[in-house]
Amino acid sequence: MPKTLNFKKKLKLCSFFFLLKNPKGVSLYLAMIILTMFLAIAIGISTVLLIQVKMVSSLGNSVVAFFAADTGIENALYTGSSVSGVLNNGASYEVSFMSPGSGCSGFYYCLKSKGVFKDTKRAIEIIR
Repeated sequence: MPKTLNFKKKLKLCSFFFLLKNPKGVSLYLAMIILTMFLAIAIGISTVLLIQVKMVSSLGNSVVAFFAADTGIENALYTGSSVSGVLNNGASYEVSFMSPGSGCSGFYYCLKSKGVFKDTKRAIEIIR
């Protein structure tokens, strides 16, 4: 009979309820819970920040693609024909020059320019 009592005492010492009754074990338990919560909050914040950084980067690519399309329009207005090209920063543009009546609702001409930079595409259309 003494062996079973001894086993029950050891089981009681290792139980969760003993930690709540004994002030020495509670501080370690609470510290672990608080550290786990801080870790979860830090991971959540870093995930949100990473998504925001990707969005800002994509916005910058969009601006570069738009200005590439704008450069294409300017080049087409200067030459008076369809043009395409690649800029120094790696952005490219392609402009189609259309006469009135062939899918163009303008009185003189229509220009459609597509700018591309790092898988981001932007387009500009001019009808005159």
